[in-house]
Amino acid sequence: MPTDVMRAARPLVATGVVYELSDGRRVLDDVALALAPGTMTALTGPSGAGKSTLLWILAGALAPTSGTVMYAAAPVGDRVAAARAGIVLVPQGVALVTALTARENLVVPLLMHGVGAGEAHARADAALASVLLAESGNHLVEELSGGEQQRVGVARALALRHSVLLADEPTSELDGATRETIVALLRAEADAGAVVLLATHDSWCADQADAEYHLDEGSLRRVR
Repeated sequence: MPTDVMRAARPLVATGVVYELSDGRRVLDDVALALAPGTMTALTGPSGAGKSTLLWILAGALAPTSGTVMYAAAPVGDRVAAARAGIVLVPQGVALVTALTARENLVVPLLMHGVGAGEAHARADAALASVLLAESGNHLVEELSGGEQQRVGVARALALRHSVLLADEPTSELDGATRETIVALLRAEADAGAVVLLATHDSWCADQADAEYHLDEGSLRRVR
């Protein structure tokens, strides 16, 4: 995947973020996080700690109970507004249209963002090749393994060339070599100027990041 396209990123900043369930339990408790362009940050913590919730809030897919999320000094807003601002979310699990091919899952979002058909197909093919799926573009998503579907999700985010990339456990179903490829691609996005946040249980993946934050029982602390 080409990395010579510089991302016009700005800081993504969460301040005083609280997320409460209907029973009053706080999943996130006064979380503050500032993510700078050109950096890759790891978010670690046990299952159920709220990592996915935090990513969804940062991406505008979930509204916090209180607190603010600002991108380029403006409120992130809902998911549609966040996507328009250049924030892409790679959710945990399969978030693909199973009735479409792998390539179509990349091309359709590009067309929706105003990318021309020829450019959309070129980006899709390059992104699939970068995640080692060059020969799988015409396969229906339902024909792919879980790990392959995971890589298609990463490829879709890469093809969009957004300025903020929030990835939730993008290597959880991958073998060691493929995991290294995916992390290197995320690293390249950061090197091109993007804000990259990687939620992971994998200590090796966390070690590749510029900074690491640990989330547990709703509280966030910086590890390094």
